[in-house]
Amino acid sequence: MTTGEVLTPQDFRELTDALRYCVLLHDARTFDILWANRAACDLLGWSLEELRPLKAPDMSKNARQYTRELGHRWLGRAVTDGTSATEWCYRSRTGEEILTEAIAIRVELAGHTAVMVQFRDIAEEKAVRRDLFRTEHWLHTFLAGLAEGIVVLDDTDRVVFASESALRHLGEGLEGADFATYCDGGPVPAREGRYRFAAPATEPRWYATTCQRIEIESDLHGRMLLFYDVTDRVRTEEQHRRDTQHLDHLARYNAMGDMAMAIAHEVSQPLAAAYNFVEGARGRLGTADTSVAWGLDNAVRQIERARRILGSLRHYVGRLEQSEQLTDLNDIVRDCAYFVELRAQEHGVQVAFDLTARPLPVRCENVLIGQVVMNFAFNAVDEMARFPGGTGAVEIATRLGADGRTELDVRDQGHRPAPDERVFDGVFTSKENGSGIGLALSHRIITRHGGRISVRPNRPRGAVFGFSLPPATTPPAGTGTP
Repeated sequence: MTTGEVLTPQDFRELTDALRYCVLLHDARTFDILWANRAACDLLGWSLEELRPLKAPDMSKNARQYTRELGHRWLGRAVTDGTSATEWCYRSRTGEEILTEAIAIRVELAGHTAVMVQFRDIAEEKAVRRDLFRTEHWLHTFLAGLAEGIVVLDDTDRVVFASESALRHLGEGLEGADFATYCDGGPVPAREGRYRFAAPATEPRWYATTCQRIEIESDLHGRMLLFYDVTDRVRTEEQHRRDTQHLDHLARYNAMGDMAMAIAHEVSQPLAAAYNFVEGARGRLGTADTSVAWGLDNAVRQIERARRILGSLRHYVGRLEQSEQLTDLNDIVRDCAYFVELRAQEHGVQVAFDLTARPLPVRCENVLIGQVVMNFAFNAVDEMARFPGGTGAVEIATRLGADGRTELDVRDQGHRPAPDERVFDGVFTSKENGSGIGLALSHRIITRHGGRISVRPNRPRGAVFGFSLPPATTPPAGTGTP
């Protein structure tokens, strides 16, 4: 075809047959089918000759919205208004129902008026649309019900998207706002962690936050924050830390109480004796009696004894505020031995130490582990004191366990222990005036150091209180025997 040539009727037939859009031509007065293109014949399964005599009930779905009257009304609107669109469900020759989007257009032909109907199969498109709508509804439901908030920030930290759950956490004004104003004076999250967020004029709360970069084509991109409220957890952890500090305080207070009682008992006697000796020496100074030297010598010895006791106390108390350090468990036991022996002598109980000759390196707070040793030893001494005239003794032993852990046992030959672990719950005690707090504190101290605490029967009678601690990686300097 050259420029200026006119298309022939055959050319138009070829063009309409090449269309993928289905076309039916109806008479504008009777609405009978005058013509159909190849795409319409292929979709409906009839030839043009078979289509011409068909009426609406022959080629439409048998449903109220697809009756002949409604079909004529739709085509009539096109005749009157020039165009009319609807969804129409055709029925093919095989009975398949085909949902279409149909547009009727009035066409003025030479000698008469016709209605041209263009339609296409939209069943698959409708199914996809339904799936998208359902998926969108699900996503909306899920996002609305999330406990976690979701926001997307642009490169200037401005909120470009906020989920409904994020709005519940931080308020309706969140979208479009500068997220830095919600960060309670801290940084805008750029990595995973815990942050304090708050809407204006509200109390800040703690949120666990994760961050990641997102790129959704050209629609949404930036840094996505997923955050959920962990305020209750943080408060619980803070309370736990306060409780731990309080228990540590009680442990130190308990240790000082035990030592104070021992020192008050022991120091009063040598100081009183020293006073008497010095007074006696003064009375004899004028007589040149040789016993003056004897009295003064004894006074010096008694005062020196008192000084040793006070020196031990200062040495022990001086380490109360130290943090964890590398030490030998045997050295801790030696530091406690003096006070244990004082308690044992007061009650007439024998104490035996069976400390391993090899070092037992541990990383711990010496005074707290020492308090556990004294708690166990004092309880054992008090238990043996209930059996006057007996031949039993308290034994304190250390060893290296098979798993590399350092272990300590305190054995007595008194009553058997309780059949369960009630002894460590802070309530159980076998003493007439006891509170049980010492064993509860011991349990707390050992578990805090990553250790294990236990109680079991001794043989042939009595109880064994013990604990084990994880070994340190480097042995401490200086070891020996008590």
